Amino acid sequence: MTYLNEFTFPVRVYYEDTDAGGVVYHANYLCFMERARTEWLRALGFEHDTLATTLNILFVVGSIDIQYRKPARLNDALSVKTRIETLGRASLAFKQEIWRETTNNSHELLTTASVKVVCVAVGTFRATTIPTQIRELLQ
Repeated sequence: MTYLNEFTFPVRVYYEDTDAGGVVYHANYLCFMERARTEWLRALGFEHDTLATTLNILFVVGSIDIQYRKPARLNDALSVKTRIETLGRASLAFKQEIWRETTNNSHELLTTASVKVVCVAVGTFRATTIPTQIRELLQ
């Protein structure tokens, strides 16, 4: 059985991600983090659409606490690191960090966030237990 409590997802900053000054627009950091969580779930063997149709669940963001430390810029190579901090009955708390790769092969921390994701039933959007097959991979 594979356990995947930590995941890294590469992102390249494109022109469409930036504002007029060539700096990543603040909301796009959230998009990068969402992509990383989606790819983490895919690496576990689950797709959002399949979860909705077969298990009748969705994962929705309940809260985000984000800190912007340094700006990402056009064409930067970024890594979005995602790890589980806590696993509840119906929720997951993630710690996510966005790092920039520098020219000397080091990394610079740009953004950190704590993200709470809640498992909800498709029809009601009420919190529901995270399915056993997902929970087993996370413990």
